Amino acid sequence: MEEVNVTVKINGKERSAKVEPRMLLTHFIRDGLSLTGTHIGCDTSQCGSCSVMVDGHVVKSCTLLAVQVDGSEIITVEGLGTVENLHPMQKAFWEEHGLQCGYCTPGVMMAAIGLLQENPEPSDEEIREGLEGVICRCTGYQFIVSAVKHAAKLMAAENQVVGEGR
Repeated sequence: MEEVNVTVKINGKERSAKVEPRMLLTHFIRDGLSLTGTHIGCDTSQCGSCSVMVDGHVVKSCTLLAVQVDGSEIITVEGLGTVENLHPMQKAFWEEHGLQCGYCTPGVMMAAIGLLQENPEPSDEEIREGLEGVICRCTGYQFIVSAVKHAAKLMAAENQVVGEGR
């Protein structure tokens, strides 16, 4: 199968790689661009571990082909903040013990940022509903809800949106 070139702006940097047209975005991010923060959980778009932002919208990267995002701007969990300067969502997950085992955390954080973009002051019920597309196998949902609620306060205080922590 003939490979095609895909160019994206990911976490603020332009990157290109040749891919087979059938390559999923999640594999492009992890294998083509060596950004392993985005996890592959189920490969069937049910668990949400692979959630990233494409052109400002949260998507499950196992539901898109890499060629479909050519020219797009992508933000993965690596693009949120740094160890020295955590994004408020990362800081809130740390402070409220929302990390659990950590496998689903990148996808949950990206979904939660998308939720807060649409609803900056969600109730516990709205957070649970907004995160329905992600599965935490540790069943630590209450810690995750607490973390998202805390992140909402931190983001409001800092008037911050996704990617500004880079």
